[in-house]
Amino acid sequence: MALIVAGVSHRTAALDVRDRLTFRPSEVGGALERITRAAGASEAVMLSTCNRTEVYLVEGAADAGPAVWEAFSDRLGADASPFGYVRRDREAVAHLFQVASGLDSMILGEAQIHGQVRDAWESCRGQAGVALNRLFQSALAVSGRVREETAVARGAASVSSAAVQLAKQIFGTLRGRRAMVLGAGEMAGLALECLVDEGVNASIVANRTHAHAAELASRYGARAMHFEECWQELPAVDVLLSSTASPHPVVTVDRVRAAAEARGDRPLCILDIAVPRDVEPEVGALGNVYLYDLDRLHQVIQANLDRRRAQLPDAEAIVAGEVERYWQWLTGLQAVPVLTRFRSRMDAVREAELAAAMRRLKDVTPEQRAAVEYLTKSLMNKFMHEPSVRLRAAASNGRGLGVVDAMRYLFALDAEAPETADATDEPTTPTEDTAE
Repeated sequence: MALIVAGVSHRTAALDVRDRLTFRPSEVGGALERITRAAGASEAVMLSTCNRTEVYLVEGAADAGPAVWEAFSDRLGADASPFGYVRRDREAVAHLFQVASGLDSMILGEAQIHGQVRDAWESCRGQAGVALNRLFQSALAVSGRVREETAVARGAASVSSAAVQLAKQIFGTLRGRRAMVLGAGEMAGLALECLVDEGVNASIVANRTHAHAAELASRYGARAMHFEECWQELPAVDVLLSSTASPHPVVTVDRVRAAAEARGDRPLCILDIAVPRDVEPEVGALGNVYLYDLDRLHQVIQANLDRRRAQLPDAEAIVAGEVERYWQWLTGLQAVPVLTRFRSRMDAVREAELAAAMRRLKDVTPEQRAAVEYLTKSLMNKFMHEPSVRLRAAASNGRGLGVVDAMRYLFALDAEAPETADATDEPTTPTEDTAE
């Protein structure tokens, strides 16, 4: 049983290549069927996200890599293999464990990949088997351990999450707070999602194109406003996040001063994630106003990433230990069919020899026959016990494949069943010619 993963990721392929090699959920089943048929593989799972597309396989007799590259190349319209990589056996196991734990992500420790790995496995259950089901189940468990036992996924690592982290430092919690988002682009949407996830009670989305504001607001239960009208709501909000495409500041000192005076002692957090800046720098000098721009946010992100990188050795140690645990289990699987065939072969020999012996014996009672059969089974079990125990032990300590092969050879387990005693055979006894 050989494991292989072949794929492309953000480490090996540019975004336009990854985009063309992304498979929608409805396409995965057909693609895997083609690959497994061409490769003679017995199990398969595909993981396809914006940052990677990988196929995990249990190989048959042939190398499965060419089948993956053929399918990828047809989709890409060019040879895909220069953009990819192949990992085998322990390296394939370690790769998936690292991927699921966020150790191979574009942003170290990002949490989304855990769910993507889980969803990929769930969608491919019909084409996965014992080995890959256990592999993906283990990968998710390893991911949970890494996140629980290390800080590799802690702290904000994106602009949006860093902005929310700074806002929480001011208010302690954002649950029940009010927020207003200026802009309706991708960054504004991500920031609004983070705010809603933190329990912001009411949100306003304001944009110069009202339809864009309304579309974004509808996704998160917010209220859309025309840009010119939103300033009257500023005294009532706790967090103002600005991400417009304006060429000049839209959040002026005069507008914020009026809102701050109306708020009394209540603090106002302003998060400026626009380039160029949306907020006049002088706003930060106003009382009870906390202004954070992209430079400050990037400082937070960098500090968090440094802390995450410091946790890498601990995370990698967890992965390495779990790789060995899985590999011992997988190697142990190799012993099961050999032991089954060994026992079946020996039992067939026992039954044939017992039948021949019973035909040679006269006047055997049922009780005597049962006693002889019990004796033969007991002897067979005793003879088989030590080899079976040692084979399982060898499988668990990584020497199983060599011992399994030796056992196959010594007992001819890959050959046809050996001939057993013929019904007409008589026991061999010394004659006058052969006796000494």
